[in-house]
Amino acid sequence: MKMIRTLLLLTFLMPILALASESAHMEHVKVDVTDKDALQKGAKYFFNYCAGCHSIHFSSYKRIAKDLGLTEQQVEDNFMMSYGDEKKISNYVTTSMTVKQGKALFEKAPPDLSTISRAKGDPSWLYSYLTSFYMDESRPFGVNNLVFKNVGMPHAMIELQGYMNKVEKDVNGKKVITLEPDPEHPGRMKEAEYKQAVKELVTFLAYIGEPSKTARHRLGVWVILFLVVFTIFAYMLKKEYWKDVH
Repeated sequence: MKMIRTLLLLTFLMPILALASESAHMEHVKVDVTDKDALQKGAKYFFNYCAGCHSIHFSSYKRIAKDLGLTEQQVEDNFMMSYGDEKKISNYVTTSMTVKQGKALFEKAPPDLSTISRAKGDPSWLYSYLTSFYMDESRPFGVNNLVFKNVGMPHAMIELQGYMNKVEKDVNGKKVITLEPDPEHPGRMKEAEYKQAVKELVTFLAYIGEPSKTARHRLGVWVILFLVVFTIFAYMLKKEYWKDVH
């Protein structure tokens, strides 16, 4: 019985301990999945830098066009890719990389990102992950990550961010780890621009994880209003039924 209690306690504490170990390098960010401009820019970054390896096969190009306020022609011209199948706006977003190719390159196939934002529980994890790559020659792709130690993927957006070096500093007797840009290998974007780009990409992935979220919230307002009105009428009916009892 004692062993069972211990196992249950560990099961409860492990996610908390894992989160605590990452929190030192977590940067919290709020995303707005109703921001069409951010969603459109985030989609651009996804299809330019992520779609070569990662799919979002629960989403179709047609749904993305509708929800992001784009025309189907815009999506066909800028986002759509065809991998042997007929190019249709109704197609789901797949990737050209096969499972076999993924395993050969990365030891395991890159995951589908349809629900990655929900799986991590908070878009801040994705944001922190994508802003925490640094150069590490001991790793197969020459990069490591503060949030995801010994990450198995390359830094897909390195041309935008540039090379980052891991620097350990002593602040009031406490070791603090920071990332500093390599002056010899700058990116195409300044730090603030890159972080904004990552935020827009994360906003798109948050939308992909739950595309009906905004519609549910709008409907929820009407449901609450209905329940309030219904409660008033129910109370009045109750008073009418019971007025002669007392």
